This record gives sequence, C-alpha cells and structure tokens, in this order.
Amino acid sequence: MLTDLPNVLTLSRIAAIPLLVVLVAIRLPVTDFIACIVFAVAAITDYFDGKLARERHQLSNLGRMLDPIADKLLVAAALMMLVGMSRLSAGGLYPAIVIMLREILVSGLREYLAGIRVGLPVTRLAKWKTGFQMGALGTLLAGNSSAGLLHIPWLPVAVIGEAMLWVAAALTLLTGWDYLTAGLRHAATAPAALRE
Repeated sequence: MLTDLPNVLTLSRIAAIPLLVVLVAIRLPVTDFIACIVFAVAAITDYFDGKLARERHQLSNLGRMLDPIADKLLVAAALMMLVGMSRLSAGGLYPAIVIMLREILVSGLREYLAGIRVGLPVTRLAKWKTGFQMGALGTLLAGNSSAGLLHIPWLPVAVIGEAMLWVAAALTLLTGWDYLTAGLRHAATAPAALRE
C-alpha cells in the first residue's frame, strides 16, 4: 500500500520540501529557477496521485490521509520561505495570510467532520483555487532573478506571481466560506454525543 504509485507520488511531495527550502535559502538565480521546477513537479504530482489511484483502483485510507497533508505542507513551506526570505512585498503578505488561515480552517473542519462521520468533498472551485495557488507560488519561487537567467529581465515575474496570489486568495476565501458553512450545517445537525 505504501509502495503503490499514487502513495509514492504523494510521499514525493513531502520529500521535496527540504530540497525546496534549501534551494530558496541559497538565494541564487539558478537555485530560484530550480526551486520553481521542484515545486512545479511536486504540485503536478497532486493531480496524478489521485488520477492514478482512481484508474488503478488503488484508493486507500493512507492516500486519503496523506494527500491533503502533503498539499498543505508544500504550500506552507513555500509561503513561509517566501515571507521569511523577504520575497513577498508587504502587500503580498495579506493573501499569504488568507491562504494559510484557510488551510488551517479546512483541516480543522475535516478533522471535526471525520469525527461525526461526514466527509467534506473537494469542490470544482477548490480545484481552481489549488491550481491558481500552485501557479502563483511556483512563479514567486522563480522570482525576477529567474527572468534574468532566462534572458528576459524585463518580465516582472514577482508582480505576476503576487497578482496570481491575490486571485488565489480570493478563491481561497470563497472556498473557505463554502467549507465553513457546510461544516456548520453538519455541526448543527449532528447528535450532541458525536460532537463531544
């Protein structure tokens, strides 16, 4: 089960995090570019692990547990490195906060709802949010220094990444609200014994 390809892909997302952190910490144009590639490859595995699990009939509780954890760890590490290395403008900090808070909110809701045996399905809008979020973070990890490395120094990569991050934050608020209202609806109808 742990060696099934979908679970290996999920675990590879977690394994990529230390490499990503080191690459961003080095702060060279080439390591920024490699960090973007590592992040992009890790983000793509999020699509393929679920697709392969369904196609190969390798759905498992382990995969269901690890997949959202891997996503949240990857996003949190990227956001914290961008903020910690001053790679976001002051205005870019706000969508980063929104994204982190939503991840914590949804994790708490999922934990609570699992306790009362209710699932919280991923919506189509949440998939769009993830796509924009991953695209924004990959772009921000590449940064302006990567544009110079690719001989297009005029391209405002950081500005594009922050604009994408704001779009991701707006989608994050919408999907977070959807999840919160669904969670509250289930909490209100759950028997008191299950809520304690």
